Amino acid sequence: MLAAAGPVDLCFASAVLNDPREITATSVNGAAKGILEFFLESCRGEQFTQPWPLQFRADDTVVGLGRRAIAVEKTFKVELTKRIARVAKLAEPWAENSFGPQRGLFAYWRDFSHCWVARDAVLGGQRRMADDPAAPSRSYLKLEEAYGLLGREPQPGETVVDLGAAPGGWSFSAAKHGASVLALDNGPLKGGALGHPLIRHEQVDAFRYAPPSGQIFDWLLCDVVDDPDKVLALLERWVAQRACRRFVVNFKFGRTDPLPLLRRATAAGSVLARACVSLRARHLFHDREEFTLVGELRV
Repeated sequence: MLAAAGPVDLCFASAVLNDPREITATSVNGAAKGILEFFLESCRGEQFTQPWPLQFRADDTVVGLGRRAIAVEKTFKVELTKRIARVAKLAEPWAENSFGPQRGLFAYWRDFSHCWVARDAVLGGQRRMADDPAAPSRSYLKLEEAYGLLGREPQPGETVVDLGAAPGGWSFSAAKHGASVLALDNGPLKGGALGHPLIRHEQVDAFRYAPPSGQIFDWLLCDVVDDPDKVLALLERWVAQRACRRFVVNFKFGRTDPLPLLRRATAAGSVLARACVSLRARHLFHDREEFTLVGELRV
């Protein structure tokens, strides 16, 4: 979580705090009091008629800091209820729409004595997804989460090509939503993807496959484990040929610096930026040493 002066769309930030204030306190009660005073001062004359997000988070690399944040949040809620019970009842852990600009109360602890608080934040859209026991792998969760960045998911009757599909987590996700899937991988499918009536598996190398002339897939999916520059070149080829309408692609950066790759993919004059009406890169909740790129091509 970062502190910033204005709204931005960052890949690795789960939230960006706009115009934050630093609260310094060594005790739970002191921190809760400081945050409460900031909140009451900032909401004078403000009308609360809808649920609003209340988010207390902490640097998860500091042992025990998360528990401190939880304790301060509980104390803050008690004190807020005493002062403005109606407003306190409308507080929610997350906004109903957890992507984009939000107004509420956001606090982030960097150590046991200091936290940043703000009323406005831009949320990155990362969210924990519910697993499906039939999913062949945890990669299923990444795609389910990525749909939120695009603002839509595969629909019945739509066509999907899944490059490097095995063991089939992404193919299973798309088929679960009713789409017809072409799963391309030399490896086998497993779990709910194996034998699924909406999934056709072809043992073809993802980098060698070329769609039939005139074929346009509604979705291009790719979670292949390979050199991220090679994966980007593959995506650029598909987009340049306009062989898909939208895409969700994962890039495994491992020990390599992901920033040059991000700049190349999203620069104003890039192949993807020129072709897409929307293009977004995000390190999802379910991503590890990787980031996810989603986009929709101009009609």
